[in-house]
Amino acid sequence: MSRERVAMVDLQELVRLHRMGCGSRQVARSLRISPNTERQYREVLRTAGLLEGAVDVLPTLEELRAVVDGALPARVTPQQSSSASPWAMQVDALRRKGMGPQAIWDRLRVEQPGFRASLSAIKRMCLQQRRAEGVRAEDVVIRVDTEAGEVAQVDFGYIGRHWDPESHTFRKAWVFVMVLGYSRWMWASVVFDQSAATWMRLHVEAFDALGGVPRTLVPDNLKAAVVKACFGIERESLELHLGYRELARHYGLRLDPAPPRAPQKKGKVESGVSYVKNNFMAGRAEQDVTVLQRDLDIWLREVANRRVHGTTGRRPAEVLAAEEQETLLPLPATRYEVVLWRNARVHPDSHVALDRVLYSVPFVHIGKKAAVRVTDTRVVVFIDDMRVAEHVRRRSGRSTFDAHLPEHRADLRHRSQEHWVGRAAKIAPEVGQYIEEVLDVDPVVSQLRVVQAIVTMLERYPTERAIGACRRAQAWGCYTYRGVEGILRKALDLAVTDREAVHGRIKAPRFARTPDDFGRYPQGGTA
Repeated sequence: MSRERVAMVDLQELVRLHRMGCGSRQVARSLRISPNTERQYREVLRTAGLLEGAVDVLPTLEELRAVVDGALPARVTPQQSSSASPWAMQVDALRRKGMGPQAIWDRLRVEQPGFRASLSAIKRMCLQQRRAEGVRAEDVVIRVDTEAGEVAQVDFGYIGRHWDPESHTFRKAWVFVMVLGYSRWMWASVVFDQSAATWMRLHVEAFDALGGVPRTLVPDNLKAAVVKACFGIERESLELHLGYRELARHYGLRLDPAPPRAPQKKGKVESGVSYVKNNFMAGRAEQDVTVLQRDLDIWLREVANRRVHGTTGRRPAEVLAAEEQETLLPLPATRYEVVLWRNARVHPDSHVALDRVLYSVPFVHIGKKAAVRVTDTRVVVFIDDMRVAEHVRRRSGRSTFDAHLPEHRADLRHRSQEHWVGRAAKIAPEVGQYIEEVLDVDPVVSQLRVVQAIVTMLERYPTERAIGACRRAQAWGCYTYRGVEGILRKALDLAVTDREAVHGRIKAPRFARTPDDFGRYPQGGTA
């Protein structure tokens, strides 16, 4: 017998034709089956007494099914026996753990001695076992009807490589799509990345184009939106990107991310992305993104939002204008400023790094994890949920507050000679002059560290004493930190600083002649 059974409705017709007196060949031709098949089923039905009776009272489909299944049970031909049958239990156990056919096949051929089944056999066995289980409750797709202004779904879709006029290269591009659940109104934009900043900027532009805000937003579990995805009763384990939370608070909407690996839970936007890719993007490979976005805006306005939608049977733009626009939340008075949150760690130099720029925090937090809130203009650092530093955002270099460094070491970050000469001159011009001499003592070895130590020490003393110490050090040719520190510690700066006064002046060196004495004697003469 053929593997494919004759349909029960055809068997009903077979019974009706025979009751009408039609011949076997005529019945076979009418049902488009072979004479042998017709004879086989006819004998089964005659044995069951179903070929006799009134034409207008035919046996039910259930009665026919019971008779046929009892008389002609399904057979499996020998060549259809699976080579994976000896490992059916292992396949079922691994499949129930969530493994796919490829993973099961790889596991069994490594761990099971003598395993010879093919990957195709494992695939067929997994399919048979899945069918034998029947339909599970979670396999049922529940169609959800949303109220006007209630839900919008958002997602990205890859659209190939396109020309970037800024970088003058072909780059991977994605289309961002937002679809309203009620009217099916669609908005889309082409971008070159899926970063958090781009993700939230596109939301702002979509809401501006819509002129309102839906009450609930259903994003995909992409990294920009959801850091840790989880779905089920334990919803508190769902960790949304902090910047995305701020966006939701600003617009007054709720976020309801779709479960992982469940695109059917946001089928409206999935269909929208496919519609953009299969309709608008067809024949537009490697275009300039500026031209592509311009044409996409026209297509959305003239085609996508004016077509008769296949599910609703209505035009999205007309439904939006007539019913849904007035139900949306109003746009906030101020436009949302995109906020990003970054994880960082405080380095031993008491700074956190953000986009290759360093920002200082109090040194007591060295080694701790920090959460950094970033806008276009400000950088705010939080540690243990406490704000510890705030900086103006920079594009390069370093932003350091002296108050964040240890008091006795904060000044050491300045490595410019002009800086330290200037600080010394602020004490007094004489001090500045002395520091310049210290820097010039050794033309080979830098005296910057010596200068740092001397200046920071002199700043702690009264100006008169600092001047006095520098004068005495100059008089005695002392250009070391230890020498200046000894002068101040012993209060020598308060004593006479004139070196000649200390030793007394000798008007003429003893036993020495003056230049005039050499002219008194003729050449070759003696005194």
